[in-house]
Amino acid sequence: MNTRRVLIVDDHPFFRIGLRRILSADLRISVIGEAANGYQALHLAEVEHPDLVIMDVQLPGVTGLQIANALRRQAPRIAIIFLSVHVDDDRLFAAIRAGAVGFVTKDSDPSTIVEAVAAVLQGENLLHQSVLQSPSLARKVLNEFRAMSQDGEPVDPGVTLSPRELEVLDCLIMGNSNKEIASRLYITEQTVKNHMTSVLRKLEVDDRVAALRYAVTRGWAEIGPQPHTAVESMPAGEPGAPPA
Repeated sequence: MNTRRVLIVDDHPFFRIGLRRILSADLRISVIGEAANGYQALHLAEVEHPDLVIMDVQLPGVTGLQIANALRRQAPRIAIIFLSVHVDDDRLFAAIRAGAVGFVTKDSDPSTIVEAVAAVLQGENLLHQSVLQSPSLARKVLNEFRAMSQDGEPVDPGVTLSPRELEVLDCLIMGNSNKEIASRLYITEQTVKNHMTSVLRKLEVDDRVAALRYAVTRGWAEIGPQPHTAVESMPAGEPGAPPA
């Protein structure tokens, strides 16, 4: 049987453990890794090449929506399903703009989550069904397409950061120093400074505080509690983990 590779991204370890057990019980699915935040997700996706990423919308640091944009630039064929405590038209529309193909609430039955993952891995777009079932959401999507056809480009395309730049910004938002960012991303402090300079230039801001303000005011990030652990999803011996 040809199993498909799935990456789980959520900052709650107990939820990740439960989701991993649910998905791993299906022989069609191979869970190849877990990430607690955005920069871990980008790293594991680059190393492990998942077919699908199932990810919480609200991650510590950079939100899942921004990470999804970076993942799709990094590997356009990756399918993305979002997780959330609740779903409304605004979240669904944001998910569609981020390139997701599914959206599942965290209180869904295990069978519903497995069926959604299996359907997406077979090429279905579950968000298309959501659009058809919601007239207000359909209007938003139609207006978006009209604007794209008139202007020749997406509405409010925003600033495009590379996956590595987004990793650095993610660590910055979580309060890491240059030394800590270098340690987490396995790069030198000078490389961190180089990426940070590029981030500030692209955001057209002068310093880290202004970059943080930019990210928060534009919905790229929410300031909240720190991740439950820094590298809990990368035990020694797995790709990207520090030496034992």
